[in-house]
Amino acid sequence: MRVAIVQPQPLSSDPAQIFAIIETWVDGLSSLGVDMVVLPELILPGYNRPEDHRSQAQPLGGSWCKAMGDIARKNGCAICYGWAERLDDDVFNAASVVDKTGARVGHYRKIQLFGDMERASFAFGTEPPPVFDLNGTRTGLLICYDIEFPEHARALARAGAELILVPTANPVGYDHAPDLLVRARASENAAVVVYANYSGPDREVVFGGLSVIAGSDGQALAQAGRGPAMLIADVPEPTDYPKEAISVQFDDLRSLE
Repeated sequence: MRVAIVQPQPLSSDPAQIFAIIETWVDGLSSLGVDMVVLPELILPGYNRPEDHRSQAQPLGGSWCKAMGDIARKNGCAICYGWAERLDDDVFNAASVVDKTGARVGHYRKIQLFGDMERASFAFGTEPPPVFDLNGTRTGLLICYDIEFPEHARALARAGAELILVPTANPVGYDHAPDLLVRARASENAAVVVYANYSGPDREVVFGGLSVIAGSDGQALAQAGRGPAMLIADVPEPTDYPKEAISVQFDDLRSLE
């Protein structure tokens, strides 16, 4: 499977403009043979837009979900995206995956909310992160801070995930997340991790870029710098790696309980 990350500067909070830009990205990347595009956390309606999270949040299956499915179907390309989801009186920091037919195959509400703004805007997710089939690959879904906790990635790997998608909004000053922790999660779980960030300022928050596609050996298949970027990588098969490069922790872990 050929995977792409879009690392954009923060967009406006106008959904019509956001969808027009996303359609341009997906159209261009699908023409390069990309099977799936991964977008950052809360691309709809924007990460550092707390006044818009509750006012613009949409229900699962609402107009945003339908519009994203239409873009995926039109271009024959799967899309992973972060968005603000409304359920009754709660709003969640959510992420969804639609396949190339536009059907939703994965959905997740962030468990590990980060910082005062997220905790004021969103309810904590209470369901375990999902594992689902995407283009014949067992795929898991987390959001940003979740990947920094080894327990969540390990749970996905134990459920069979070979590919973990992570929309993120990681500020400058937290480079250890893409440079160390994402690669560690990939290596210790023998899974490819796709970590899609923003670049540059969004009001008082400055995002650090450094989006990365980390291979199952913990090495970067592709990594962005600080500025706006697009990354493309072909997800290797497990047999593409030397035997000694792939973790055997699942087999070797000893429990003292």
